[in-house]
Amino acid sequence: MNVSYIPPTEFADATINCKANIYFDGKVISHSVTLPDGSRKPLGLISPGSYKFDTAAAEIMEITAGTCRVRIADQEPWQEFAAGTFFEVPGNSSFTIEVAEEIVEYVCSFK
Repeated sequence: MNVSYIPPTEFADATINCKANIYFDGKVISHSVTLPDGSRKPLGLISPGSYKFDTAAAEIMEITAGTCRVRIADQEPWQEFAAGTFFEVPGNSSFTIEVAEEIVEYVCSFK
């Protein structure tokens, strides 16, 4: 589902884990933010390329900058997402994300 919305620009009273999560030889990097209610939100950068991620929990991926294509669990069709949109991934599944040119910035939430 490609839905427009206003993406988050900041999180008040959050704790940031300074240790980066580094994937795909540094082409995908995230940091975890813990909110006052205890929820955790990874936010990060995805460099140009194609990357497949497995999910344990259901996720909402909010695109805050850039443009990407996504395919959920190897199903067709690919869908395009730009800044201000999001997509959902079921738990115990996977998604492939492709970034063509510019870096994509994202915030991930767990359902």
